[in-house]
Amino acid sequence: MVSTLTPIGIFLATLLDRAGVIDQTRLRATVDLAWPRIITGFAIMSKRTVDLAIVGIAVGTDAVAGLTIANAFWMVAKFIFIGLAGGTLSLVSQNYGGDRTDRATTVVYISFILSIGIGIIVVPAFVLAATDLVALVEENPAVVSLGAAYLAVVAPGLFFEGINMIGSRTYAGVGDTVTPMLFRATGAVLNIILSIVLVFGTGLGVVGAALGTTIATAVVAIAFGWGLTGRNDNSWTACPISIDHTATLELDLTREVIEVSAPLIARRVAQGIVVFPLLAIASTFGPVTVAAVGVARQIRELLNSFTWGFSIASSTLVGQALGGGNESLATDYGREITLLSFIIYLGATSIVVAFARPIASVFVGVDAVALTATFVSVAALSAIATGIDGSVTGVLRGAGDTRVPFLTTLTGLYVVALPIAWAGTVTSFGSTALLGALLAEKVVPMILNGARFNTGTWKRVSRSYRPGPDPSD
Repeated sequence: MVSTLTPIGIFLATLLDRAGVIDQTRLRATVDLAWPRIITGFAIMSKRTVDLAIVGIAVGTDAVAGLTIANAFWMVAKFIFIGLAGGTLSLVSQNYGGDRTDRATTVVYISFILSIGIGIIVVPAFVLAATDLVALVEENPAVVSLGAAYLAVVAPGLFFEGINMIGSRTYAGVGDTVTPMLFRATGAVLNIILSIVLVFGTGLGVVGAALGTTIATAVVAIAFGWGLTGRNDNSWTACPISIDHTATLELDLTREVIEVSAPLIARRVAQGIVVFPLLAIASTFGPVTVAAVGVARQIRELLNSFTWGFSIASSTLVGQALGGGNESLATDYGREITLLSFIIYLGATSIVVAFARPIASVFVGVDAVALTATFVSVAALSAIATGIDGSVTGVLRGAGDTRVPFLTTLTGLYVVALPIAWAGTVTSFGSTALLGALLAEKVVPMILNGARFNTGTWKRVSRSYRPGPDPSD
Protein backbone atom coordinates (compact mmCIF):
# COMPACT_ATOMS: atom_id res chain seq x y z
CA MET A 1 0.00 0.00 0.00
CA VAL A 2 1.03 3.58 -0.54
CA SER A 3 0.29 4.28 3.10
CA THR A 4 3.00 1.84 4.17
CA LEU A 5 5.65 3.05 1.74
CA THR A 6 8.92 4.63 2.76
CA PRO A 7 9.15 8.42 2.86
CA ILE A 8 10.55 8.29 -0.70
CA GLY A 9 7.50 6.30 -1.84
CA ILE A 10 5.15 8.77 -0.20
CA PHE A 11 7.06 11.62 -1.82
CA LEU A 12 6.67 10.00 -5.24
CA ALA A 13 2.95 9.46 -4.65
CA THR A 14 2.56 13.12 -3.73
CA LEU A 15 4.56 14.14 -6.79
CA LEU A 16 2.35 12.04 -9.09
CA ASP A 17 -0.73 13.61 -7.54
CA ARG A 18 0.52 17.18 -7.95
CA ALA A 19 1.62 16.45 -11.52
CA GLY A 20 -1.93 15.39 -12.35
CA VAL A 21 -0.96 11.79 -13.12
CA ILE A 22 -3.08 10.03 -10.50
CA ASP A 23 -4.87 11.03 -7.30
CA GLN A 24 -3.19 9.63 -4.16
CA THR A 25 -6.33 7.84 -3.02
CA ARG A 26 -6.80 6.19 -6.40
CA LEU A 27 -3.08 5.37 -6.53
CA ARG A 28 -3.44 3.61 -3.18
CA ALA A 29 -6.31 1.46 -4.47
CA THR A 30 -4.45 0.77 -7.72
CA VAL A 31 -1.21 -0.30 -6.07
CA ASP A 32 -2.98 -2.55 -3.58
CA LEU A 33 -4.50 -4.53 -6.44
CA ALA A 34 -1.64 -4.32 -8.91
CA TRP A 35 1.57 -5.17 -7.07
CA PRO A 36 0.85 -8.85 -6.29
CA ARG A 37 -0.15 -9.45 -9.91
CA ILE A 38 2.96 -7.68 -11.21
CA ILE A 39 5.22 -9.89 -9.11
CA THR A 40 3.20 -12.94 -10.13
CA GLY A 41 3.67 -11.97 -13.76
CA PHE A 42 7.42 -11.62 -13.36
CA ALA A 43 7.54 -14.99 -11.60
CA ILE A 44 5.63 -16.78 -14.36
CA MET A 45 7.40 -15.11 -17.28
CA SER A 46 10.83 -15.57 -15.71
CA LYS A 47 10.63 -19.34 -16.18
CA ARG A 48 10.72 -19.08 -19.97
CA THR A 49 13.28 -16.28 -19.84
CA VAL A 50 15.61 -18.25 -17.56
CA ASP A 51 15.41 -21.32 -19.78
CA LEU A 52 16.30 -19.26 -22.86
CA ALA A 53 19.22 -17.60 -21.11
CA ILE A 54 20.64 -20.79 -19.63
CA VAL A 55 20.50 -22.84 -22.84
CA GLY A 56 21.86 -19.87 -24.78
CA ILE A 57 24.92 -19.85 -22.52
CA ALA A 58 25.31 -23.62 -22.27
CA VAL A 59 24.32 -24.79 -25.77
CA GLY A 60 24.19 -21.83 -28.16
CA THR A 61 22.00 -19.87 -30.55
CA ASP A 62 20.47 -22.96 -32.20
CA ALA A 63 19.14 -24.02 -28.81
CA VAL A 64 17.56 -20.60 -28.28
CA ALA A 65 15.87 -20.90 -31.67
CA GLY A 66 14.65 -24.40 -30.81
CA LEU A 67 13.25 -23.34 -27.46
CA THR A 68 11.55 -20.36 -29.08
CA ILE A 69 9.57 -22.70 -31.33
CA ALA A 70 8.90 -25.23 -28.56
CA ASN A 71 7.66 -22.45 -26.27
CA ALA A 72 5.24 -21.32 -28.97
CA PHE A 73 3.49 -24.70 -28.75
CA TRP A 74 3.58 -24.58 -24.95
CA MET A 75 1.98 -21.12 -25.00
CA VAL A 76 -0.91 -22.19 -27.25
CA ALA A 77 -1.79 -24.91 -24.73
CA LYS A 78 -1.28 -22.51 -21.84
CA PHE A 79 -3.59 -19.98 -23.51
CA ILE A 80 -6.34 -22.61 -23.42
CA PHE A 81 -5.83 -22.91 -19.67
CA ILE A 82 -5.74 -19.11 -19.30
CA GLY A 83 -9.11 -18.86 -21.04
CA LEU A 84 -10.58 -21.60 -18.85
CA ALA A 85 -9.12 -19.94 -15.76
CA GLY A 86 -10.65 -16.61 -16.80
CA GLY A 87 -14.08 -18.20 -16.96
CA THR A 88 -13.42 -19.81 -13.59
CA LEU A 89 -12.54 -16.45 -12.05
CA SER A 90 -15.73 -14.87 -13.36
CA LEU A 91 -18.02 -17.57 -11.98
CA VAL A 92 -16.14 -18.04 -8.71
CA SER A 93 -16.18 -14.31 -7.92
CA GLN A 94 -19.88 -14.00 -8.72
CA ASN A 95 -20.92 -17.03 -6.68
CA TYR A 96 -18.58 -16.33 -3.80
CA GLY A 97 -19.70 -12.70 -3.73
CA GLY A 98 -23.30 -13.92 -3.64
CA ASP A 99 -22.58 -16.15 -0.63
CA ARG A 100 -22.86 -19.30 -2.73
CA THR A 101 -19.60 -20.92 -1.74
CA ASP A 102 -21.04 -24.33 -2.60
CA ARG A 103 -21.55 -23.33 -6.23
CA ALA A 104 -18.14 -21.62 -6.36
CA THR A 105 -16.54 -24.85 -5.12
CA THR A 106 -18.34 -26.86 -7.78
CA VAL A 107 -17.14 -24.44 -10.46
CA VAL A 108 -13.53 -24.97 -9.38
CA TYR A 109 -13.99 -28.74 -9.34
CA ILE A 110 -15.48 -28.68 -12.85
CA SER A 111 -12.64 -26.47 -14.09
CA PHE A 112 -10.04 -28.87 -12.71
CA ILE A 113 -11.75 -31.79 -14.46
CA LEU A 114 -11.82 -29.87 -17.75
CA SER A 115 -8.19 -28.89 -17.29
CA ILE A 116 -7.14 -32.49 -16.76
CA GLY A 117 -9.15 -33.52 -19.83
CA ILE A 118 -7.37 -30.92 -21.94
CA GLY A 119 -4.02 -32.11 -20.60
CA ILE A 120 -4.82 -35.72 -21.47
CA ILE A 121 -5.28 -34.65 -25.09
CA VAL A 122 -2.50 -32.09 -25.46
CA VAL A 123 0.40 -33.56 -23.47
CA PRO A 124 0.69 -36.92 -25.29
CA ALA A 125 0.38 -35.12 -28.63
CA PHE A 126 3.25 -32.80 -27.77
CA VAL A 127 5.41 -35.61 -26.39
CA LEU A 128 4.88 -38.08 -29.23
CA ALA A 129 4.91 -35.58 -32.09
CA ALA A 130 7.49 -33.12 -30.74
CA THR A 131 9.90 -33.50 -33.66
CA ASP A 132 7.19 -33.25 -36.31
CA LEU A 133 5.66 -30.19 -34.64
CA VAL A 134 8.92 -28.25 -34.43
CA ALA A 135 9.77 -29.28 -38.00
CA LEU A 136 6.56 -27.60 -39.20
CA VAL A 137 8.17 -24.26 -38.40
CA GLU A 138 11.91 -24.84 -38.81
CA GLU A 139 13.96 -26.92 -41.27
CA ASN A 140 17.38 -26.67 -39.63
CA PRO A 141 18.08 -30.18 -38.20
CA ALA A 142 19.99 -28.88 -35.15
CA VAL A 143 17.22 -26.46 -34.23
CA VAL A 144 14.54 -29.12 -34.73
CA SER A 145 16.40 -31.65 -32.58
CA LEU A 146 16.97 -29.24 -29.71
CA GLY A 147 13.46 -27.79 -29.83
CA ALA A 148 11.85 -31.23 -29.95
CA ALA A 149 13.91 -32.48 -27.01
CA TYR A 150 12.80 -29.52 -24.91
CA LEU A 151 9.13 -29.77 -25.93
CA ALA A 152 8.90 -33.50 -25.21
CA VAL A 153 10.20 -33.06 -21.67
CA VAL A 154 8.46 -29.80 -20.77
CA ALA A 155 5.04 -30.85 -22.15
CA PRO A 156 4.03 -32.93 -19.07
CA GLY A 157 4.35 -29.71 -17.08
CA LEU A 158 1.17 -28.56 -18.82
CA PHE A 159 -0.85 -30.85 -16.54
CA PHE A 160 0.46 -28.86 -13.59
CA GLU A 161 0.26 -25.48 -15.34
CA GLY A 162 -3.48 -26.00 -15.83
CA ILE A 163 -3.87 -26.58 -12.09
CA ASN A 164 -1.78 -23.50 -11.35
CA MET A 165 -3.80 -21.24 -13.63
CA ILE A 166 -7.15 -22.33 -12.18
CA GLY A 167 -5.79 -22.26 -8.63
CA SER A 168 -4.42 -18.75 -9.07
CA ARG A 169 -7.68 -17.42 -10.49
CA THR A 170 -9.69 -19.14 -7.76
CA TYR A 171 -7.71 -17.34 -5.06
CA ALA A 172 -8.15 -14.08 -7.01
CA GLY A 173 -11.89 -14.73 -7.23
CA VAL A 174 -12.14 -14.65 -3.43
CA GLY A 175 -10.00 -11.51 -3.22
CA ASP A 176 -6.59 -13.04 -2.51
CA THR A 177 -3.84 -12.16 -5.00
CA VAL A 178 -1.00 -12.41 -2.47
CA THR A 179 -1.02 -16.19 -1.93
CA PRO A 180 -0.77 -17.00 -5.67
CA MET A 181 2.07 -14.48 -5.87
CA LEU A 182 3.98 -16.28 -3.14
CA PHE A 183 3.41 -19.70 -4.70
CA ARG A 184 4.44 -18.50 -8.16
CA ALA A 185 7.47 -16.56 -6.93
CA THR A 186 8.69 -19.62 -5.01
CA GLY A 187 8.27 -21.71 -8.14
CA ALA A 188 10.25 -19.19 -10.18
CA VAL A 189 13.18 -19.28 -7.76
CA LEU A 190 13.08 -23.08 -7.69
CA ASN A 191 13.03 -23.14 -11.50
CA ILE A 192 16.18 -21.02 -11.67
CA ILE A 193 18.02 -23.24 -9.18
CA LEU A 194 16.95 -26.50 -10.81
CA SER A 195 17.69 -25.33 -14.35
CA ILE A 196 21.17 -24.14 -13.41
CA VAL A 197 21.96 -27.40 -11.63
CA LEU A 198 20.49 -29.65 -14.32
CA VAL A 199 21.98 -27.76 -17.26
CA PHE A 200 25.43 -26.88 -15.94
CA GLY A 201 25.84 -29.40 -13.14
CA THR A 202 24.73 -32.52 -15.01
CA GLY A 203 25.29 -31.40 -18.59
CA LEU A 204 21.72 -32.24 -19.64
CA GLY A 205 21.45 -29.14 -21.85
CA VAL A 206 17.94 -28.32 -23.09
CA VAL A 207 16.55 -31.43 -21.41
CA GLY A 208 17.83 -30.14 -18.06
CA ALA A 209 16.13 -26.78 -18.60
CA ALA A 210 12.88 -28.54 -19.46
CA LEU A 211 13.12 -30.78 -16.39
CA GLY A 212 13.75 -27.78 -14.16
CA THR A 213 10.64 -26.04 -15.48
CA THR A 214 8.45 -29.13 -15.22
CA ILE A 215 9.52 -29.93 -11.66
CA ALA A 216 9.09 -26.32 -10.49
CA THR A 217 5.65 -26.15 -12.10
CA ALA A 218 4.67 -29.40 -10.35
CA VAL A 219 5.78 -28.06 -6.95
CA VAL A 220 3.59 -24.97 -7.38
CA ALA A 221 0.67 -27.21 -8.37
CA ILE A 222 1.12 -29.18 -5.15
CA ALA A 223 0.97 -25.92 -3.17
CA PHE A 224 -2.26 -24.87 -4.89
CA GLY A 225 -3.69 -28.37 -4.42
CA TRP A 226 -2.83 -28.17 -0.72
CA GLY A 227 -4.71 -24.92 -0.39
CA LEU A 228 -7.71 -25.90 -2.50
CA THR A 229 -8.38 -29.27 -0.88
CA GLY A 230 -8.60 -27.94 2.65
CA ARG A 231 -5.27 -29.39 3.74
CA ASN A 232 -4.11 -26.08 5.20
CA ASP A 233 -7.31 -24.83 6.86
CA ASN A 234 -5.35 -23.47 9.80
CA SER A 235 -2.87 -21.62 7.60
CA TRP A 236 -3.09 -18.03 6.39
CA THR A 237 -2.67 -19.42 2.84
CA ALA A 238 -5.91 -21.40 3.11
CA CYS A 239 -8.52 -20.70 0.46
CA PRO A 240 -12.15 -20.21 1.57
CA ILE A 241 -13.09 -22.52 -1.27
CA SER A 242 -11.92 -26.10 -0.75
CA ILE A 243 -12.73 -29.20 -2.73
CA ASP A 244 -13.39 -32.46 -0.87
CA HIS A 245 -14.63 -35.96 -1.70
CA THR A 246 -18.24 -34.73 -1.89
CA ALA A 247 -17.58 -32.55 -4.95
CA THR A 248 -19.58 -33.58 -8.00
CA LEU A 249 -20.11 -32.49 -11.58
CA GLU A 250 -23.27 -30.49 -12.24
CA LEU A 251 -24.51 -30.25 -15.81
CA ASP A 252 -25.81 -26.67 -15.59
CA LEU A 253 -22.64 -25.32 -14.00
CA THR A 254 -20.48 -27.27 -16.44
CA ARG A 255 -22.37 -25.61 -19.27
CA GLU A 256 -21.83 -22.19 -17.66
CA VAL A 257 -18.10 -22.76 -17.26
CA ILE A 258 -17.80 -23.74 -20.92
CA GLU A 259 -19.98 -20.87 -22.16
CA VAL A 260 -18.08 -18.23 -20.21
CA SER A 261 -14.64 -19.67 -20.95
CA ALA A 262 -15.04 -20.42 -24.67
CA PRO A 263 -14.75 -16.81 -25.96
CA LEU A 264 -11.75 -16.20 -23.72
CA ILE A 265 -10.09 -19.39 -24.95
CA ALA A 266 -10.76 -18.43 -28.59
CA ARG A 267 -9.15 -15.02 -28.15
CA ARG A 268 -6.09 -16.40 -26.41
CA VAL A 269 -5.58 -19.23 -28.88
CA ALA A 270 -5.82 -16.76 -31.76
CA GLN A 271 -3.02 -14.77 -30.11
CA GLY A 272 -0.92 -17.90 -29.75
CA ILE A 273 -1.41 -19.32 -33.23
CA VAL A 274 -0.20 -16.19 -35.02
CA VAL A 275 3.28 -16.77 -33.57
CA PHE A 276 3.80 -19.80 -35.81
CA PRO A 277 3.61 -18.03 -39.18
CA LEU A 278 5.73 -15.23 -37.73
CA LEU A 279 8.39 -17.75 -36.66
CA ALA A 280 8.11 -19.56 -39.98
CA ILE A 281 8.81 -16.25 -41.74
CA ALA A 282 11.72 -15.60 -39.39
CA SER A 283 13.13 -19.06 -40.13
CA THR A 284 13.53 -18.13 -43.81
CA PHE A 285 16.27 -15.75 -42.65
CA GLY A 286 18.02 -18.42 -40.55
CA PRO A 287 18.24 -19.64 -36.92
CA VAL A 288 19.91 -16.41 -35.78
CA THR A 289 16.80 -14.43 -36.75
CA VAL A 290 14.50 -16.96 -35.08
CA ALA A 291 16.56 -16.68 -31.90
CA ALA A 292 16.50 -12.88 -32.08
CA VAL A 293 12.72 -12.85 -32.46
CA GLY A 294 12.33 -15.35 -29.62
CA VAL A 295 14.52 -13.41 -27.20
CA ALA A 296 12.85 -10.12 -28.10
CA ARG A 297 9.35 -11.46 -27.56
CA GLN A 298 10.37 -13.03 -24.27
CA ILE A 299 11.87 -9.78 -22.97
CA ARG A 300 8.66 -8.03 -23.95
CA GLU A 301 6.61 -10.65 -22.09
CA LEU A 302 8.74 -10.01 -19.03
CA LEU A 303 8.05 -6.27 -19.33
CA ASN A 304 4.38 -7.04 -19.79
CA SER A 305 4.27 -8.21 -16.19
CA PHE A 306 3.44 -4.62 -15.28
CA THR A 307 0.34 -4.95 -17.44
CA TRP A 308 -0.81 -7.94 -15.40
CA GLY A 309 -1.18 -5.59 -12.45
CA PHE A 310 -2.46 -2.43 -14.08
CA SER A 311 -4.95 -4.25 -16.28
CA ILE A 312 -6.59 -6.11 -13.40
CA ALA A 313 -6.56 -2.93 -11.32
CA SER A 314 -8.31 -0.92 -14.04
CA SER A 315 -10.86 -3.72 -14.63
CA THR A 316 -11.68 -4.08 -10.96
CA LEU A 317 -11.76 -0.41 -9.99
CA VAL A 318 -13.57 0.76 -13.12
CA GLY A 319 -16.07 -2.09 -12.77
CA GLN A 320 -16.73 -1.23 -9.13
CA ALA A 321 -17.19 2.46 -9.94
CA LEU A 322 -19.58 1.69 -12.77
CA GLY A 323 -21.47 -0.78 -10.59
CA GLY A 324 -21.99 2.05 -8.12
CA GLY A 325 -23.23 4.29 -10.93
CA ASN A 326 -20.22 6.63 -10.73
CA GLU A 327 -19.17 7.00 -14.38
CA SER A 328 -17.02 10.04 -13.63
CA LEU A 329 -14.92 8.08 -11.13
CA ALA A 330 -14.64 5.20 -13.61
CA THR A 331 -13.31 7.61 -16.24
CA ASP A 332 -10.81 9.05 -13.78
CA TYR A 333 -9.54 5.59 -12.88
CA GLY A 334 -9.22 4.62 -16.52
CA ARG A 335 -7.36 7.75 -17.53
CA GLU A 336 -5.06 7.88 -14.50
CA ILE A 337 -4.09 4.19 -14.45
CA THR A 338 -3.32 4.37 -18.17
CA LEU A 339 -1.12 7.43 -17.66
CA LEU A 340 0.65 5.82 -14.71
CA SER A 341 1.26 2.70 -16.78
CA PHE A 342 2.71 4.80 -19.61
CA ILE A 343 5.18 6.50 -17.26
CA ILE A 344 6.34 3.24 -15.74
CA TYR A 345 6.72 1.57 -19.13
CA LEU A 346 8.62 4.55 -20.46
CA GLY A 347 11.14 4.15 -17.65
CA ALA A 348 11.39 0.36 -17.94
CA THR A 349 11.75 0.51 -21.72
CA SER A 350 14.50 3.12 -21.48
CA ILE A 351 16.50 0.78 -19.27
CA VAL A 352 16.07 -2.19 -21.60
CA VAL A 353 17.00 -0.16 -24.68
CA ALA A 354 20.08 1.23 -22.93
CA PHE A 355 21.24 -2.28 -22.04
CA ALA A 356 19.92 -4.10 -25.11
CA ARG A 357 23.31 -5.37 -26.19
CA PRO A 358 24.33 -6.82 -22.78
CA ILE A 359 20.86 -8.36 -22.49
CA ALA A 360 21.20 -9.96 -25.92
CA SER A 361 24.64 -11.33 -25.08
CA VAL A 362 23.13 -13.32 -22.20
CA PHE A 363 20.99 -15.33 -24.62
CA VAL A 364 22.97 -15.70 -27.86
CA GLY A 365 26.49 -16.02 -29.17
CA VAL A 366 28.68 -13.19 -30.41
CA ASP A 367 27.56 -13.67 -34.01
CA ALA A 368 23.92 -13.02 -33.09
CA VAL A 369 24.26 -10.25 -30.49
CA ALA A 370 23.91 -7.26 -32.83
CA LEU A 371 20.72 -8.49 -34.50
CA THR A 372 19.20 -9.70 -31.23
CA ALA A 373 19.93 -6.37 -29.53
CA THR A 374 18.06 -4.57 -32.30
CA PHE A 375 15.04 -6.84 -31.90
CA VAL A 376 15.15 -6.46 -28.11
CA SER A 377 15.14 -2.66 -28.42
CA VAL A 378 12.18 -2.61 -30.81
CA ALA A 379 10.26 -5.13 -28.72
CA ALA A 380 10.87 -2.98 -25.63
CA LEU A 381 9.51 0.06 -27.45
CA SER A 382 6.42 -1.92 -28.44
CA ALA A 383 5.93 -2.78 -24.76
CA ILE A 384 4.99 0.88 -24.15
CA ALA A 385 2.02 0.34 -26.44
CA THR A 386 1.25 -2.87 -24.58
CA GLY A 387 1.23 -1.03 -21.27
CA ILE A 388 -1.16 1.62 -22.52
CA ASP A 389 -3.37 -0.91 -24.27
CA GLY A 390 -3.43 -3.23 -21.27
CA SER A 391 -4.81 -0.52 -19.00
CA VAL A 392 -7.35 0.66 -21.58
CA THR A 393 -8.43 -2.91 -22.29
CA GLY A 394 -8.85 -3.37 -18.56
CA VAL A 395 -11.26 -0.44 -18.53
CA LEU A 396 -13.29 -1.87 -21.40
CA ARG A 397 -13.33 -5.32 -19.79
CA GLY A 398 -14.46 -3.81 -16.49
CA ALA A 399 -17.36 -2.21 -18.35
CA GLY A 400 -18.30 -5.47 -20.07
CA ASP A 401 -17.19 -4.09 -23.45
CA THR A 402 -15.11 -7.15 -24.39
CA ARG A 403 -15.87 -7.58 -28.09
CA VAL A 404 -13.88 -4.58 -29.25
CA PRO A 405 -10.58 -5.60 -27.58
CA PHE A 406 -10.95 -9.05 -29.14
CA LEU A 407 -11.42 -7.60 -32.63
CA THR A 408 -8.64 -5.04 -32.25
CA THR A 409 -6.22 -7.75 -31.11
CA LEU A 410 -7.01 -9.84 -34.18
CA THR A 411 -6.67 -6.77 -36.39
CA GLY A 412 -3.25 -5.93 -35.05
CA LEU A 413 -1.99 -9.50 -35.38
CA TYR A 414 -3.57 -10.88 -38.53
CA VAL A 415 -4.55 -7.85 -40.60
CA VAL A 416 -1.47 -5.70 -39.99
CA ALA A 417 1.48 -7.45 -38.31
CA LEU A 418 1.46 -10.71 -40.26
CA PRO A 419 1.31 -9.07 -43.72
CA ILE A 420 4.12 -6.70 -42.72
CA ALA A 421 6.28 -9.65 -41.66
CA TRP A 422 5.48 -11.54 -44.87
CA ALA A 423 6.41 -8.50 -46.95
CA GLY A 424 9.99 -8.99 -45.80
CA THR A 425 10.19 -12.26 -47.71
CA VAL A 426 9.26 -10.67 -51.05
CA THR A 427 10.91 -7.25 -50.75
CA SER A 428 14.32 -5.87 -49.95
CA PHE A 429 13.21 -5.15 -46.37
CA GLY A 430 14.10 -8.72 -45.37
CA SER A 431 14.16 -9.42 -41.63
CA THR A 432 13.67 -5.70 -40.92
CA ALA A 433 10.00 -6.24 -41.70
CA LEU A 434 9.79 -8.41 -38.60
CA LEU A 435 10.68 -5.33 -36.54
CA GLY A 436 7.71 -3.54 -38.05
CA ALA A 437 5.51 -6.51 -37.18
CA LEU A 438 6.69 -6.41 -33.56
CA LEU A 439 5.55 -2.81 -33.32
CA ALA A 440 2.35 -3.15 -35.33
CA GLU A 441 0.88 -6.03 -33.34
CA LYS A 442 0.86 -3.84 -30.22
CA VAL A 443 0.48 -0.30 -31.58
CA VAL A 444 -2.62 -1.03 -33.68
CA PRO A 445 -4.74 -2.38 -30.79
CA MET A 446 -3.52 0.48 -28.59
CA ILE A 447 -4.78 3.06 -31.08
CA LEU A 448 -8.11 1.33 -31.72
CA ASN A 449 -8.87 0.57 -28.07
CA GLY A 450 -7.77 4.07 -27.09
CA ALA A 451 -10.24 5.49 -29.58
CA ARG A 452 -12.95 3.29 -28.09
CA PHE A 453 -12.15 4.58 -24.61
CA ASN A 454 -12.31 8.20 -25.77
CA THR A 455 -15.77 7.76 -27.30
CA GLY A 456 -17.19 6.82 -23.90
CA THR A 457 -19.26 4.07 -25.53
CA TRP A 458 -17.98 1.62 -22.94
CA LYS A 459 -19.94 3.50 -20.27
CA ARG A 460 -23.17 3.01 -22.19
CA VAL A 461 -22.35 -0.67 -22.69
CA SER A 462 -21.80 -1.09 -18.96
CA ARG A 463 -25.30 0.12 -18.13
CA SER A 464 -26.83 -3.13 -19.37
CA TYR A 465 -24.63 -5.15 -16.99
CA ARG A 466 -24.97 -3.10 -13.83
CA PRO A 467 -26.87 -4.66 -10.91
CA GLY A 468 -30.30 -3.27 -10.24
CA PRO A 469 -31.59 -2.33 -6.81
CA ASP A 470 -32.16 -5.11 -4.30
CA PRO A 471 -35.90 -5.91 -4.49
CA SER A 472 -35.92 -6.47 -0.71
CA ASP A 473 -34.87 -2.84 -0.06
